[in-house]
Amino acid sequence: MTSLLMHPDHEGGSHAQNIALRSGQARALAYIERVWEGAVVTVSDTAQVASRQDVYEDLAALRDRIEVTPWRSERGRTALRVLRAHLNFAEAAGSRLHAASERQAAEEAGVSRQAVRSAYETVLKPGGWLRRLKVGRGKEGSSWYLGNGPGRVTEDPLSHSQTTQFPPDLALDEWSTPETALSADIDSTVISRLMAHDAFAHRALGSSALMIIGALHSRSSQTVGELVTTSSVSRATVYRTLHRLVSHGLVHHVGETWILAPRALEGFGNRLLEAATETDVVPSRGWDEIASHRGTAGLSARRRALHAAERARYRAALDNLAEHRSAAHVIVRDGRQIFIPTPRPDEVPATWQAPDGGVLDPVTGRAAPDWRIATDGRLILITPTDQRSYDELAAAHAEALSEWESAA
Repeated sequence: MTSLLMHPDHEGGSHAQNIALRSGQARALAYIERVWEGAVVTVSDTAQVASRQDVYEDLAALRDRIEVTPWRSERGRTALRVLRAHLNFAEAAGSRLHAASERQAAEEAGVSRQAVRSAYETVLKPGGWLRRLKVGRGKEGSSWYLGNGPGRVTEDPLSHSQTTQFPPDLALDEWSTPETALSADIDSTVISRLMAHDAFAHRALGSSALMIIGALHSRSSQTVGELVTTSSVSRATVYRTLHRLVSHGLVHHVGETWILAPRALEGFGNRLLEAATETDVVPSRGWDEIASHRGTAGLSARRRALHAAERARYRAALDNLAEHRSAAHVIVRDGRQIFIPTPRPDEVPATWQAPDGGVLDPVTGRAAPDWRIATDGRLILITPTDQRSYDELAAAHAEALSEWESAA
């Protein structure tokens, strides 16, 4: 396998080939050995998935892990929406390995493409929740693999004894904060079902409303302090979000606890008859009415139309590129320009090949000193200013291609 990884034609070994090019063969072999040992440990600790039922159990366990993970701040809540979109794709594909484009994830999560990209780079990839195995090209989406997230929940590196905030005393029934709460409790299936609606756009109810609805659906009748813990939303944001939900009749305040309205998951609110403080409540009649009231109606439709136009332009560019003829390659012999076609590696005519690996001029029949045929059948141009071997040229090309894919 080491010889296959180090072969310049194999894309899977591009990183090891780059290490060999920069630091030498010994460093590259040591890297392959470390990766192999890590792969052995990973496979030994991974549950075997042999049937569709095993897949469902594996994805259900991952969903449970997602639902008890605190997703703090607006960035974390957006990352949860993107991760839940990828979990939907994985459930449809029947595997943690699935294909999806950034536009598909944005439409499924109900956020912008820029927000999806930010969630990838700042939360999901560093946190071990998502890995991109292959960058999508042409009409194919990227290949993704769902991970299990961080191995353990990392606490704030700054000790509470060095700050003005101290952990609550449970005996005194003090409130809890996201800084001290290490677990959450939400129903991500409900979040997945609602997040694409325009009513949960950033300038409407927002992601915090999704978290609170998911927390209340998972466990009804919660106090504000409990919602801070279960939804991973700060106390001030909980109050603001509850006020927005109350104005549409989606939640009700009963004593010290909060509950969902009977048809809140469908966007239908109602007025709690015995509540004297809800005189300003205007019950909503569906998510579309809430989006219209908040000024975000039609946002998802405009996003889909924009993405469709971008896909059409990109595919048109690909078609034009496929039809475009590349510039002719010529060599000059005795003052004459001789056309040299660019064949595929398996299409080099035998009549061009000299016994010593050189190239015969197809017009004159004499050897062309500037051209050689490599061991894999490719034509390469050798000039006095280029002293690198073919293997070095191939490794440099693989490194440049890897950098381009990363940038793309």
